[in-house]
Amino acid sequence: MTEPLYHRDAYAREALTRVAAVTEEGAIIPEASIFFPRGGGQPGDSGVIRWEGGAATIADTVKGEGGAVLLIPAEGAALPRPGAEIHMELDWVRRHAHMRVHTALHLLSVVIPLPVTGGAISAGKGRLDFDMPEAPQDRDALEEALNALVGRDLEVREEWITDAELAANPGLVKTMSVMPPMGQGRVRLIRIGDEDETVDLQPCGGTHVARTGEIGPLRLGKIEKKGRQNRRVTVHLLEN
Repeated sequence: MTEPLYHRDAYAREALTRVAAVTEEGAIIPEASIFFPRGGGQPGDSGVIRWEGGAATIADTVKGEGGAVLLIPAEGAALPRPGAEIHMELDWVRRHAHMRVHTALHLLSVVIPLPVTGGAISAGKGRLDFDMPEAPQDRDALEEALNALVGRDLEVREEWITDAELAANPGLVKTMSVMPPMGQGRVRLIRIGDEDETVDLQPCGGTHVARTGEIGPLRLGKIEKKGRQNRRVTVHLLEN
């Protein structure tokens, strides 16, 4: 199992670790990782790793078996040997944009309080699919409400509950298509706001900004019909 440093500190841009293994396909498994593995609609991180006598560009990061994180090197890159110490350097500009968009999508699920059927994140925009038979009547009002939540500069923090606690509170799960991972004994939650005034609380394994003000201004994009009951809502960052 790879230690998920991206959960301990989402703002860590570099760190040292050792190579636990290199797979037959050439993926590098680190003992600990600041690189977030693709999942929950958030892309895998990219960047560079360096070791004595070599370096490799990391093109993607994915999940492996047993909690392993797989660093996918660019085609033709050199590979470190198992046991080698590596210095990880994150493509921070790209990752930080993912964090801003991801937190923005949590806020979008607040201003549109409907079941979520899917979603995706990129460095400049993100989208959620909602179980929404009819399009919203006032799109501008939604955009205004979304930016108002950003402007409140609310705290964003992680918490953990047990599998049993989540099972007893199914309303915490907003996404219909993907259930949060269970079976490890506990589930990670992301809370926006404090306990006295919580704006949003839901299971999430992704990386987020520390406060909503860090997201910056947002523009609501297209609202597209996707099937009989589903509509896709896109949000754009205005500052990159």
